[in-house]
Amino acid sequence: MHTSLARLHRHTPSIHNRRAALTITLAISALGSIGTGHAQNNHATPPALSAVDEANPLVGTAPLDKQALIGNAPPPGELLYPGMTSPAASLPQSATETAPVNVNIDLSYPAGVATPYYYGRPTMIGFTGGGGSTYGGRGGPMIMPVVGDWTMPPDYAPSYYDKASEKASPGYYAVDLATFHTRVELTATQWTSLMRFTFPASHRSNVIINLRRAGGDVEVVDDRTIRGVAASGHSKNDSDSPWFVAEFSRPFASFGTFRANHDTPGWGLGDQDVQAGRRTVSGSYAGAYVTFDTQAGEQVLVRVAHGHSADEAEQRLHSEDPNWDFERVHTQARAAWAKLLDRVEVTGGTPKQRMLFYSTLYHSFASPRLVARKGERFTDASGHVQTADYDHYGPVPFWDTGRNQIVLLMLLEPQVVQDIMRSELDRARERGYMDTSFHGDHAAFLYDGAWQRGVPFDYAAVYPYLRKNAIDPNGPRGYLAEYMKNGWISDVVPPGSPSPPYAGGKAGAATTLEYAWDDHALADIARRLGKTDDAQMFLRRAANYRNVFDPSVGFVRGRTADGKWIAPFDPGEPYYNFMMKEASGWSTLWLVPHDVQGLIDLLGGRDAFNAKLDAFFSTPYQAKGICRDCTGMIGEYVQGNQPDQQAAYLYAWSGQPWKTQALIRRILDELYGSDASGYGFPGMDDQGSTSSWYVLSAMGFYPVDPSSPDYILGSPIFDRVRLHMGNGKVLEIVARNNSAQNMYIQSAALNGKPWTKPWFSHADIANGGTLVLTMGSEPNKAWGADPRDAPPSMSEHQP
Repeated sequence: MHTSLARLHRHTPSIHNRRAALTITLAISALGSIGTGHAQNNHATPPALSAVDEANPLVGTAPLDKQALIGNAPPPGELLYPGMTSPAASLPQSATETAPVNVNIDLSYPAGVATPYYYGRPTMIGFTGGGGSTYGGRGGPMIMPVVGDWTMPPDYAPSYYDKASEKASPGYYAVDLATFHTRVELTATQWTSLMRFTFPASHRSNVIINLRRAGGDVEVVDDRTIRGVAASGHSKNDSDSPWFVAEFSRPFASFGTFRANHDTPGWGLGDQDVQAGRRTVSGSYAGAYVTFDTQAGEQVLVRVAHGHSADEAEQRLHSEDPNWDFERVHTQARAAWAKLLDRVEVTGGTPKQRMLFYSTLYHSFASPRLVARKGERFTDASGHVQTADYDHYGPVPFWDTGRNQIVLLMLLEPQVVQDIMRSELDRARERGYMDTSFHGDHAAFLYDGAWQRGVPFDYAAVYPYLRKNAIDPNGPRGYLAEYMKNGWISDVVPPGSPSPPYAGGKAGAATTLEYAWDDHALADIARRLGKTDDAQMFLRRAANYRNVFDPSVGFVRGRTADGKWIAPFDPGEPYYNFMMKEASGWSTLWLVPHDVQGLIDLLGGRDAFNAKLDAFFSTPYQAKGICRDCTGMIGEYVQGNQPDQQAAYLYAWSGQPWKTQALIRRILDELYGSDASGYGFPGMDDQGSTSSWYVLSAMGFYPVDPSSPDYILGSPIFDRVRLHMGNGKVLEIVARNNSAQNMYIQSAALNGKPWTKPWFSHADIANGGTLVLTMGSEPNKAWGADPRDAPPSMSEHQP
């Protein structure tokens, strides 16, 4: 469809069949084919490109396109979920995103969350002058260069754009608007968006700037400046803030303002209020248009900043971007990203693998968002303006990135993690409770994991708030009273069919598992603080996951308030919020990261556990109901959503880590970038979560339980990884004899000593270290198989 598809397709590796000797068990036969997109050998030529040049922010903006990997999503009339990343120009953990918008979020909710960009959409409707929300799709103001006639929002004046011209790199985005013969370039500072429009010759080169559907007030201040304030849609402490100031690099020749007139009955003429020369306007879609008389190739720049007042927005605009040097701002943004991405050096692999690696590493820093640098002013939850005495960050999306990305940050940027923890604690002091998300709590993962990795913090100060979340029924754990009384959370069977997309339930079984996982982390924090009674209480509660395991069917299963198992029960159905949370019974079964050995015991021992896990990765996905973000399928396994993303690593506990090694290679190869564009993602990225899975797994390890200090080994796709940790030390992972076929660990050595465990702890590499893995084409079934070498678990292995 697009001229660039053929160009992109040549980077997509071919697929060849695995050797028949590898077809050993159901799990391995389910692995199918392995792509040639793996490290070729340990003598590969080092990449010619720098890390920042390898990264492509377009990764994650497209969906997978092979039906076998998609399952039965999406529902009729909806788009298939892409990764829902954004190719916006931004800085690491930026407060501002300058993004292309080709999805009209004001009029539709096409897929999942309000993301501004979907790779397959052929027309552009505008560019956001800032973030404005977690995913940016509702950010404002909207800004669009239009040559000739234009129409006001919500219709906008769309333009076809040339995919071959589209370029995205860290801190920069550019595209040619074919309809208007205009080139658009975007870059950003921490607080400002900078746009450069290269117009054709025209007496009617317009720039349209408007607020979104909720509207607000807009004013044309002078012949270079427009400012406005959104009527709603921004919280008091939103880092993007409701006020904006937009300034142009040259005077415009004429101007006017507009709004949607919803008071006019019917449709057509009269429902739009557009007046030339008017300076102020209020209402829905309130905005302004300005017109320039341009020669061919003439450029107009627009810079935009936000604040909690017009003065604050203007102060940010001129302090960060005092002149109109687009190249300087772009260079500074690129340098900021280069400094961060250079923290991880990889050698070997294919060009596509390195592109995916640095692109996912780039997206891993999507959250949390910076609210204010040290010394800057910000507005707290109560609306008071304060001066930051450290770098303040917005909330952590704990249900998503709390499972993996936060650990990546602990390795790379422990000082940032300290500031994130301080930010979370300060919000708890303001609000009375810790932040949480979805049906879990998970703030405890952040603090327990950081403590176990040696990140300095006043853990005693945060503990009362973590504890309050876990014992106060009026707090953010929505079903805590029932959980504390019964040890599990029930569900009400809905009338009629409970098939998806039923969203009105409590996800009782899954929520019980999440709370038990939280309680295990809290028990460890309490123990470290010497609070023995609390530690024992939370440790008892950490076993509550057993209360929703039905041994008669071998699955986690929902219960009604009287304690009966919910029937009928189909473990292949993703009930969404009924019993499970955005997952099936198959996926939810493995959501016991803190006690994998306990789950092994429930399932009948190692052999039975392995058989169940094999079946999980080989049973065809034949759900009747549709879970929108349940894509990226291997059997019943779903890479596109969080609940089971740790499952492939669980063979480390059950004596068959070689199966983990094969599965990780397959997931990395088939479920990322395997579509025609090369940018496809399973499910959605969820602010850096699915990207972080790729980054960690590609390096060769993964934190199955982020609240523990342990990393489970997989199979690195690179011959050598040098991870420059935040403490100045280097973790080096060397994969000898590595290739697409040689995916299996034959032997290992850590810091020069033989290593037989399929995992290592943070203490093993805290002062740096070298892990050498010797790879081969056949599994070494003895390596890592001894029960004494299994990772730690809440339950001890019984010989």
